[in-house]
Amino acid sequence: MNKVAVITGASGGLGQALAKKLLAEQWELILVGRDADKLKSAYGNKHTQIIADCSQVSGAQHVFEAIRNQQLMPTTLAHCVGNIRLGALHRMQEVDFMDCMQANLFSAFHTLAAFTHHLKQASMPGAAVLMSSAAAQIGTQNHEAVAAAKGGVEALVRSAAATYASANIRVNAVAPGILDTAASANILSSELMREVAAKQYPLKGIGKAEDVADLMAWLLSEHAARVTGQVWSIDAGFSVIRPIVK
Repeated sequence: MNKVAVITGASGGLGQALAKKLLAEQWELILVGRDADKLKSAYGNKHTQIIADCSQVSGAQHVFEAIRNQQLMPTTLAHCVGNIRLGALHRMQEVDFMDCMQANLFSAFHTLAAFTHHLKQASMPGAAVLMSSAAAQIGTQNHEAVAAAKGGVEALVRSAAATYASANIRVNAVAPGILDTAASANILSSELMREVAAKQYPLKGIGKAEDVADLMAWLLSEHAARVTGQVWSIDAGFSVIRPIVK
């Protein structure tokens, strides 16, 4: 049977890194994004491309309706949708908070719901990997909104893993620190800001999308067949190690 994966947020830095990794391992790809031009810019006319906003119930359902209409049978999902909204509680506007929740938590909930429904209808096993953040695991200044959203993602992973284990559907998440992608452009907008960001990690430096993609690909593979309900930190020790300050 062909290995078929759905990648949401496929035009982003992490989505592209994961697509490249899975292609090298002979996976067939279904690429999902909100912007047709960005998908085409990243992938040309290759692969199955679906335009949808996964932060809405209708958008997530449209993805799998399109998949069924094309008679495709993906058994894995990598949900790479998300954004970073920084700011202290008392300064954050409601529109920014809701945008953060929709992009990070609501999109994960709606997409995972549509994916598990797709698998249950077909009586197929499967695996999903969602995106969390180191900010959900350790208090970080001005990260209240994204920490709340990603904390919800981690709780969603554990509960969904319990619900669908009997159907052999695995659900896990990865929790990186800052990655050198467009999503972190504002945080890494100057050499000074990059230097300050890099120093906060026990293993100094800025994370690479390719490293996270390697872990996500493993979690989707048969090599992780006994792994579910887990949140995998890939944050250079940020959430568990106190760095030596010099």
